Amino acid sequence: MMRAAVIGATGYAGAETVRILADHPEVSLSMLTSRQYAGKPFSSVYPALTGHVDLVCEAYDPKRVADAADVVFMALPHKLPMELVPELLEKGKKVVDLSADFRFRSVEAYERHYQPHTARDLLDRAVYGLSEVYGDAVRGADLVGNPGCYPTCILLPLIPLVKAGLVDRRSLVSDAKSGVSGAGRSPAVGILYSEVTESFKAYKVTAHRHNPEIDEVLSRAAGEPVHLTFVPHLVPMSRGMLATTYAALTGGADEGKIRDCLSDAYADAPFVRLCDRDRLPETRHVRSTNYCDIGFRVDAAAGRLVLISAIDNLVKGAAGQAVQNMNLMMGCAETAGLRRVPFPV
Repeated sequence: MMRAAVIGATGYAGAETVRILADHPEVSLSMLTSRQYAGKPFSSVYPALTGHVDLVCEAYDPKRVADAADVVFMALPHKLPMELVPELLEKGKKVVDLSADFRFRSVEAYERHYQPHTARDLLDRAVYGLSEVYGDAVRGADLVGNPGCYPTCILLPLIPLVKAGLVDRRSLVSDAKSGVSGAGRSPAVGILYSEVTESFKAYKVTAHRHNPEIDEVLSRAAGEPVHLTFVPHLVPMSRGMLATTYAALTGGADEGKIRDCLSDAYADAPFVRLCDRDRLPETRHVRSTNYCDIGFRVDAAAGRLVLISAIDNLVKGAAGQAVQNMNLMMGCAETAGLRRVPFPV
């Protein structure tokens, strides 16, 4: 059994990571840290895990973490992991970071949208953990930058089409919606129940930090600079994410070629499901699972593709993909601990 530590275990992404690892057949949860809840049982913070997780949250101590774990999940806000990860790597630990600190190849892009980076030398060493696209590189990695939720939802359906040249790379627009848990567990006025319920809004239009992450990965796939216009929205539900991406079709692209491209790209991907022609993705069909459902329609009159994808923002968009990456890094079956059957309703 491999030993796993979750750093920042009481945030939403951290708690979801704990939930998944608690049921993983090859993992022993060995340590949970929380600054706010140090000294308290994890199950007192999340009573749903009573009888499943009996660990007490601890304050972060690098020596204790290194002694207790083989693999470490960093579920901390941006800036903190870059301070902690170098020492863990020096001690021979494998790290999956759920923040943005190790997602970018370009330090300039990271610093332009976040803050100065104190572990620049590790950006070339880190692998971007979009499991279905960069799985081979993840297998040999000791540091994975787990993708953001919006990038995961948008990039999985779009990358194969961009690579195949079936869409005009200058025409990309994505309109995406997220449940409120995507904003994290820290209290803020904008995510209070009375502020969110019975309302629907766009936010951070053309200024969301996930936009440069999406652009960098699409540019890598295309072999040339690509920019996607990104409009995120907040919807009054706890979890779930749906992205509708629009792209002009290139000459010769039609419904059959789009379907064949996506089918071929993800034929061996256990967590990507291409919807039948009579169905489109819905967030309820992927709730609490590691699936990404993809569907599309072709607007023939406009020569435009309408590409729709759905994930659970806390699972495939965070903790589930982190565990999927750990499975690849540690030589486990890719699906280990993640084969949760979706709720039918």
